[in-house]
Amino acid sequence: MNSVYDSDELQSRTRRESDLLTRLPAFLAYAKQECAHYRRTLSDIDVTAITSRQSLTSVPVTRKSDLIGLQAENLPFAGLNASGSTPDRIFQSPGPIFEPGHDSKDWWRMGTAFYAAGFRAGERVQNCLSYHLSPGGFIMDSGARACGCTVIPAGPGQTEQQLDIIERLRPEGYCGTPSFLNILLQRAKELGRDVSSINKALVSGEALTPTLQARFEEAGISVSQAYATADIGLIAYESCPDSGLVVAEDILLEILRPGSQEPVADGEVGEVVVTSFNPDYPLIRFATGDLSSVMPGMSPCGRTNMRIRGWQGRADQSTKVKGMFIHPEQVERIRLSHSLLAKARLVVTNIDDRDQMTLHCEVSDAGRSDIDITEVAQTMREVTKLSGYVELVAPGSLSDDGIVIEDLR
Repeated sequence: MNSVYDSDELQSRTRRESDLLTRLPAFLAYAKQECAHYRRTLSDIDVTAITSRQSLTSVPVTRKSDLIGLQAENLPFAGLNASGSTPDRIFQSPGPIFEPGHDSKDWWRMGTAFYAAGFRAGERVQNCLSYHLSPGGFIMDSGARACGCTVIPAGPGQTEQQLDIIERLRPEGYCGTPSFLNILLQRAKELGRDVSSINKALVSGEALTPTLQARFEEAGISVSQAYATADIGLIAYESCPDSGLVVAEDILLEILRPGSQEPVADGEVGEVVVTSFNPDYPLIRFATGDLSSVMPGMSPCGRTNMRIRGWQGRADQSTKVKGMFIHPEQVERIRLSHSLLAKARLVVTNIDDRDQMTLHCEVSDAGRSDIDITEVAQTMREVTKLSGYVELVAPGSLSDDGIVIEDLR
């Protein structure tokens, strides 16, 4: 491949990994000094010794799902922001969760995704993500401009006015959700409007279904996906159709068993956890709440970084049983209390109008005789405050799909 946004996209994977891990101790020390949250969570950790992925697992995970409570105690950013950095904007996402924004060039690092999607300098881009309170519009805006594009800040809605703009300004590109692009195309067809200038799109915020993909192809629009969050910015991006998403080259990404601190094997579904080297808003082992898995091999496009399969569900599988919430973290605590349990899944059913919990535990044949299911059941009662059954299953019986709590009611 001859054309990339940044030469780092083509460097050896080993070199990239080494460079990021070399930067890690100094960055952790910086966060520990500048951010109240990390002063507390890293207080007992020698950050100079965090030089590998294995040693990184000793650093506590900060979960996005905890931000509402953390921010309520320390507004607006729960002390995750650097004390010496003043944001240009404060956004609010559903929750509510507050996020900072800065006007420095491509602060959310989206230029890579736009370039991989085919956007080039001098083109016009109709940006249909919202600029109101949530940062989505600004995230896309900064990435398109980083590629030298001119942005039309359209936002969502007002479909017929959007069609007027497309006919008059003839933008080559669209960015926003795939569903709104589909709405624009359908309405244009109904009204006989010309939207043929749009030949490429970068979509985010929701799933790009095969049905929508086929409609866009029929309309002559090449559509690529970007996986980004309001907190981190770009996490991964599509560079070739149906080949997964290339992880952004400037972050460390882990896939952890939901509710735990432990990475899963490549190919197994788990929670996406990111360490971002943003000096304004350091996010260290930040659990996004999204599920994905690592794909084998390298992208056909020639980019060398690891790939993930995209969004594969939500890691927050908390459910209520007999009026009590059960969380994935509790299932992990039960598993860790018994060293012979390789994997555990809590299955919740309702029999004769009564909730019932069964903990399915993978145990090797050699270790089965050493497991006392009564003791495991007792641990389950202590951790969850509820009684349940324990069933031992053979290794490999539980699917590698990231599910820790399966609610079958």
